[in-house]
Amino acid sequence: MDAMAAQREYAELARQLSAIGAVKRGLGRGLPADCPSGSAAVLTLLQRHGEMRMSRLAELLAVDMSVTSRHVAHVAERGWIDRAPDPADKRSRILRLTPAGEAKFEELSELSIATLAHYLHDWSDADVGRLSSLLARLRAGFGDCRAASARLPGAPHAPDEPTETTRTPA
Repeated sequence: MDAMAAQREYAELARQLSAIGAVKRGLGRGLPADCPSGSAAVLTLLQRHGEMRMSRLAELLAVDMSVTSRHVAHVAERGWIDRAPDPADKRSRILRLTPAGEAKFEELSELSIATLAHYLHDWSDADVGRLSSLLARLRAGFGDCRAASARLPGAPHAPDEPTETTRTPA
C-alpha cells in the first residue's frame, strides 16, 4: 500500500474510533440506574486486578483522585466494596470487592453481554471474535497510554505536566 492509501486508511480509522463514544453510550444505557458507568468501571477494575489502593484505581481509571473518590463513595454506599485500612500505611485504604460487589459485577457482565448480543445479533461468531482480537491488538499497540512517557514526541502536554526540558531525573 502506498503512503497516500495508508494515510486514507488511518484517517478512516480515526473517524471510526471517534464514533466509539456512541457504542459506549449504548452499553451505558444497558446499565442499571443504581450503577452508572463510573461505578461499573470501579467494580470491573477491582474484579480484574484485585484489591488496590485508591491511587492505583485512579491511575487505572485515568481520572483524577476527586473523580475516583466520588465513584468509590458511590459503590461503598451500596456495599459493593470494602475500604479497609492499609496495613503498610494507615492513612491509605485498600479497596476490595464485597460479595455484594461480586454479585453486582456478575449482573453488569450479563447485562453487557445481553446488550452486545442484541446489537450484534446479525454478526457471525467469527466476526465478533475478529473484532475482539483486533481491538485487543489495537489497545496493546498503544500500551499504557496513561503514562506521560507514552506521549509521542512533539505532542502537546497537559498544562500541569512538565515538558521534556523541565523534567528532573527519577
